Amino acid sequence: MPSAKRTKPMRRGIASGSAAVALTRQAEDYLKTIYEIERNGDAAATTLIAARLHIAPASVSGMVRRLARQGLVEVERYRGARLTIRGRRRALQMIRRHRILESYLVTRLHFGWDGVHEEAERLEHAVSPDLIERMAAALGHPAVDPHGAPIPRADGTVDDMRLRTVGDLAVGRSARVARMSDRDPALLRYLGELGIRPGVSLRLVDRAPFEGPLTVAVGRMRHIIGTAVARQVYVR
Repeated sequence: MPSAKRTKPMRRGIASGSAAVALTRQAEDYLKTIYEIERNGDAAATTLIAARLHIAPASVSGMVRRLARQGLVEVERYRGARLTIRGRRRALQMIRRHRILESYLVTRLHFGWDGVHEEAERLEHAVSPDLIERMAAALGHPAVDPHGAPIPRADGTVDDMRLRTVGDLAVGRSARVARMSDRDPALLRYLGELGIRPGVSLRLVDRAPFEGPLTVAVGRMRHIIGTAVARQVYVR
C-alpha cells in the first residue's frame, strides 16, 4: 500500500488574538479558496482564484487588496496571495462550518453525499458558532466529512496531509481511498456507482499509454476510469 507523500500530517495551528473582522459572504469564500490553493504550497494567483470562483480576474484583484488592508492576506508580487495567521483562522472557521454541515446533512437528515455541498455553502454563512458546535457534538465530533476531508477542530488545528491520487499509483499497487472533492455532484454520483468512497480499498490493474484510461479493481469488480477522474480520488 503506498504511503502519502508526507509521512507526517501538517497540524496547522491558529493563533488566538485580534478581534474578528466583519466579513461579507464573498470575502469568506475568497479566504476558503485561497486556503485550498495554498494547500499545494503555492501562493494563490489571481487567475487561479478567479477560475475557482468563476469570476473575472479584475474583480479578484480588488477583493484581494481589500483583504490585504484588513490584515487577512499578504500579496507576493508576481505570485499571488497568501493567508496571514488571522486569515487562516477565518478560513478554517468557515471550512469547519462547511464540513460539519455536510456531515450533519448526510448523517442526520439523510442527504446524498453528492447533494450537500451547495446546501452547506448556503448555510455556512448564516448559522451561529453555537449551532455548529451543537451539531458537532451531536455527531460525536467527527474527524472527517462524508467525502473524507479533515474537519478543522474547534481549537483551530487541522491534520491536512497532501495525498497521492489514484493516478499516481503504480500498476499492481493497492491503496485505501482517503477523500475526494465535494464540488462536482456528477462525479460523486459516478464514483458512488463504482463503489469508490472514502475507506474503500482499490487496486490499479492497468494503465493505458499516452494518458489513456486506467483499470481499477474495487473488490471483485473492475472499472475503467479516465485520468481526470483518477486525479480527483485521493488515496493513502
